[in-house]
Amino acid sequence: MFTAMLAIGILAALFGLLLGYASVRFKVESDPIVNQIDSLLPQTQCGQCTYAGCRPYAEAIAAGEADINQCPPGGEATIHALAELLGVDPKPLNEEHGEHKGKRVAVIDEQTCIGCTLCIQACPVDAILGAAKQMHTVIESECTGCELCLPPCPVDCITMVPVKEDIRHWKWPCPDNAHNAAAAGT
Repeated sequence: MFTAMLAIGILAALFGLLLGYASVRFKVESDPIVNQIDSLLPQTQCGQCTYAGCRPYAEAIAAGEADINQCPPGGEATIHALAELLGVDPKPLNEEHGEHKGKRVAVIDEQTCIGCTLCIQACPVDAILGAAKQMHTVIESECTGCELCLPPCPVDCITMVPVKEDIRHWKWPCPDNAHNAAAAGT
């Protein structure tokens, strides 16, 4: 019994070392411009740009296959940020992909919800909680406002509401380092 456990332990250690070496040796570096473009996108994963999510859209922009004005959730601010990053002129939002509506979140009318779970299956960021034949609810902080939960709902119990801005969501406009340097008197 002891020899079998020792043999399995040695094999596990060897496979662990082999996998660790392979992950370092065969690491695939991603394109830094794709990462920069992706960081500017709103991460709604809504597909309105005709791509499966923000990362594939960023890859298409970097490859020159997509234009910078296909993201309705990002709106003009994202278009200007992408134009500045890529050194191109900003363009108006391409209305074929939709219109900019501002930051919104889904709200489920819990009295009307029948617990079909279709909205849970449609949510790309797992922001909806619930179980079959049980009431569902949205985790507001996780919802990206992609609206993908609206079409599958058979009872139309989901509405999109604007995000309320309050003092908890407000960010100090001064970077932390500059603020700390100013506080230190330097």
